[in-house]
Order: sequence, then structure tokens, then C-alpha cells
Amino acid sequence: MATVTIHQAKTQLSRLIVRACAGEEIVIARGKMPVARLQPVPAPKRGFGSMRGRFTIGDDFDEPLPEEELAAWER
Repeated sequence: MATVTIHQAKTQLSRLIVRACAGEEIVIARGKMPVARLQPVPAPKRGFGSMRGRFTIGDDFDEPLPEEELAAWER
């Protein structure tokens, strides 16, 4: 566990974030008194089918594009 002062945390925040994301516990202290802990935010858990029911696909999804749209794509 690494302990840093508030001043060190201000000047080295980017480095401390990298260390915390790597799994190191970083404690920020005011003088010798610990006041905060720097830790990564857990990534959201996403699973297969998590968007089920949130949108629909129209019946014409796989229909050919109109001629004017095709012409715009072929320029």
C-alpha cells in the first residue's frame, strides 16, 4: 500500500491512476492522517443479449436501397 500526500497526489495524479488501475492500493493523506483511497471504477458487466428489447429492426431492413441512395454511395 502506497501513501502519498495531497500535494503529491495533485502533481502526480496521472501516474497514481495508472498504478491504481494496475491493482496497487493508493492512500492519500493529509499530513500523516489518511483521508482518501484511490481505486479504479469497476467496468460495467455486459453480456450477450443485454440490448434485447431495447430497439427494433424494421421489416424493410434488408430491402435494396432506393436508386438515389445507391447513386450517393457510388460517387
